[in-house]
Amino acid sequence: MCTPQLHLLTVLALMLPDAAGPQPSPTQALPTSSALGPETPEVATAAPPPDWSEGPTPWTPPMPENVTTDLLPALPICICDLTPGTCDLNCCCDKDCDLDHPRTVFSFCLPGSVRSSSWVCVDNSLIFRSNSPFPSRVFTDASGITQFCVRVNNSKLNYFQKLQTVNATNFQALAAEFGGPSFTWTSETQPPLPFYRAGHPILTYYPSWSVVSSLRQPAAVGAGGFCAESNPAGFLESKSTTCTRFFRDLASSCTSEPALDAATYYNFTVLKVPRGMTDLQNTKLQVPVTLASQTRPPLLSGNTCQNIVSQVIYEIETNGTSGIQKVSVSFRQTNLTVKPGVSLQQDFIIHFRAFGQRMDAFPTGPRSGNPGYLIGKPLLVLTGDFRHSMTLLQSEGNGMCSVKRHEIQFGVNTVSGCKLRPKEVSCSHLQKEIYQALHGHPKPEHVAIFGNADPAQRGGWSRILSKDCSVSAVNCTSCCYIPVSLEIQVLWAHIGLQSNPQAHVAGTRFLYQCRSVQEHQKGTEISLTTLVSFVDITQKPEPPRDQPRTDWKLPFDFFFPFKVAFSRGASIQKGSASPALILCVFLLGVLNSQTT
Repeated sequence: MCTPQLHLLTVLALMLPDAAGPQPSPTQALPTSSALGPETPEVATAAPPPDWSEGPTPWTPPMPENVTTDLLPALPICICDLTPGTCDLNCCCDKDCDLDHPRTVFSFCLPGSVRSSSWVCVDNSLIFRSNSPFPSRVFTDASGITQFCVRVNNSKLNYFQKLQTVNATNFQALAAEFGGPSFTWTSETQPPLPFYRAGHPILTYYPSWSVVSSLRQPAAVGAGGFCAESNPAGFLESKSTTCTRFFRDLASSCTSEPALDAATYYNFTVLKVPRGMTDLQNTKLQVPVTLASQTRPPLLSGNTCQNIVSQVIYEIETNGTSGIQKVSVSFRQTNLTVKPGVSLQQDFIIHFRAFGQRMDAFPTGPRSGNPGYLIGKPLLVLTGDFRHSMTLLQSEGNGMCSVKRHEIQFGVNTVSGCKLRPKEVSCSHLQKEIYQALHGHPKPEHVAIFGNADPAQRGGWSRILSKDCSVSAVNCTSCCYIPVSLEIQVLWAHIGLQSNPQAHVAGTRFLYQCRSVQEHQKGTEISLTTLVSFVDITQKPEPPRDQPRTDWKLPFDFFFPFKVAFSRGASIQKGSASPALILCVFLLGVLNSQTT
């Protein structure tokens, strides 16, 4: 009697529906894009071309990282391409860099500048040991399912490596290829690199003295900001430095100090690539420094030192791994009065851009994102056809308003204030002077919606809403109604895919707070304040929902337990017996009645 009952229970177990046990959903076969990184993942079964890098970048989170790229790493949207016509440092998708293998030049790739990796994932319980030569990770998704993932870079290779056997036949050949002395001479010079890497010093050659040196970019050191001459300029690192030179006797240093003479900054040639050091007589590997502005040698005339260098600007054009193709330099010269303890502030600027591209073909100034704004980048505004950055007040050491102004950074709330000593006395001129101090000159009219807005395309700019102080609100004939505070409100939001959202500005307005001053108070100091606030108005979509389930509405009749047992979505009240148990009890009762 027990035997048919056991067989019946086995049949019942096989008859249970698929919903009786947990089933893996198709979405659990691979990690989601949000788990593997911000990039859009490729199809897991497709193997990309061979990787040129297997190591994680310093920006990579501790999970399957997206650092593998193909031979053509250009992406449809290159978010780190912020400077038109210029190779942005470590931006591996910047087409201006003209690099087939960016890792050969860059030390790492910025997030979002390379294609994502291909991962093949299976349930972690199926893997006991991994013999794969490819990088692997164990990943747990939001549902708690543990996946074992392997990053594939060539699907044609076997997962097992076969070591080469060393025997008496091939020993001599292997020893000639891989053998060598146990110790190497430490002073042995290494051959020069075939091309520059980002950050490497730029080599220069002085034909008159047959001396190889490096291009210098003096920088400030110490509390006094003294010029340090030993600071080398880095390849592809566009930056500016400022330092101060002090002179005890400017009369003698005027014509003898090399740092004051413009010829010091162009009386050499630049090596296209480092391997030019092996053949210094080959002029094809040397680039002369051309003058982009007229210069004059320093001249001491009476009590004035004339034509001394106050600014140096290098424009260097590169062509990928082919090296430096063109170098030009321009100067700004000034005059300095000879007196004890006189000082001079010098600016040194180096710009890198792609070779052969005209600068007038690109909008002036770098981008603040491509396309969406990046946190910390300048907020771009437009006045007429002039594109510039929105600024706010900056104070000097004594608290007075400075001529220099701070750049407003996107996404960074800022408060700044200073004291203004008005130059004008009349009410209308006083108001105009304070307005210019608050919003800057020229006054911003439009704000860029995206970080790569083009001034020629007016559709990419939004008008700034502004309302000045109302003079009619003052019931005083001897008063002047002046603004004392400006609040800049910027509404922004993320748009696009959740895996790669892009920040854009939805609207901007200027809110002034004003107060009245008496006639006798017009010449006194006025405290001004500027407040910048960024408000995120992103409307996130509803979370994805599961497939709709069948809602059974059945009468309490004889077949109710059977319908519930085979229903995928029916819910049973708490405390009720299991449908499978009810079915078993019923059928066992039928069998018992037949056997008796």
